[in-house]
Amino acid sequence: MNKTALYGILLALLLPLVAYFIVKQKSERDVKMPRHYLPDSIVTVTKKGKRMEDTVWHKVKNLTLINQEGKTVNFDSLKGKIIIADFFFTRCPTICPAMTMNMKRMAESIHNGKRVGDKTNKLVHFVSLSVDSERDSVPQLKKWADRFQVNPETWWLLTGDKKEIYDFALNEVKLGLIDGEGVDTNFVHSDKFVLIDSNRHVRGYYDGLDSVSLSHLSADLVMLTMEKDPNKKSFFAGKLQLIAVVFLLAIFGVGLLLFLLRQKNK
Repeated sequence: MNKTALYGILLALLLPLVAYFIVKQKSERDVKMPRHYLPDSIVTVTKKGKRMEDTVWHKVKNLTLINQEGKTVNFDSLKGKIIIADFFFTRCPTICPAMTMNMKRMAESIHNGKRVGDKTNKLVHFVSLSVDSERDSVPQLKKWADRFQVNPETWWLLTGDKKEIYDFALNEVKLGLIDGEGVDTNFVHSDKFVLIDSNRHVRGYYDGLDSVSLSHLSADLVMLTMEKDPNKKSFFAGKLQLIAVVFLLAIFGVGLLLFLLRQKNK
């Protein structure tokens, strides 16, 4: 084996490793994930011998309500899923039908990627919370669900204790609520869709009636599905440097072996 062939083999072994680190650094620098909202506190942590500040983000609380199927459900059962939430009431003649239709379009655009078989979306769950729970009984929610052909597997219309729902809107997702468009001054609702990640941190607010804002929601949703969970360490976490050293040693070993074989054949 001549020297040119030897160098070619070594280069072929080294290039994938170099390319990996270049792509990794570039992607980490260029990719911008949806920002976090609602910090709870700032804590000081030590990472690799350096003291730095870290933000503790607000985790929205578990909420137990009743869906359009009459089933008692809660957010804890959606562990690992991204949530898109809004607030509505079935007597609303203005923004609610349009918001529900826009959410329906978004829900129908998401599936699990399979070309055949069950394409049900497994990563994202939609929730619409009624702010008029006294009138929005389960049968009333079911009528609304049938009107818009809502799939209960991926989208809950929720009713329950009015105080709990208002507390969730005001104190958990911090919505700047508006009045009920003159339909009923006893309750309020918002035109916003709220994006909540799989750790139940709020990651965005979007105008449920604006196509540009909803396109931003779709883009942010895609980014969140690719986001690494900071609470879960991958098998390779903290091992990339070791892997790189092992890989380089392997390259050196192959080169040395080829050199010895070449000397032997002379």
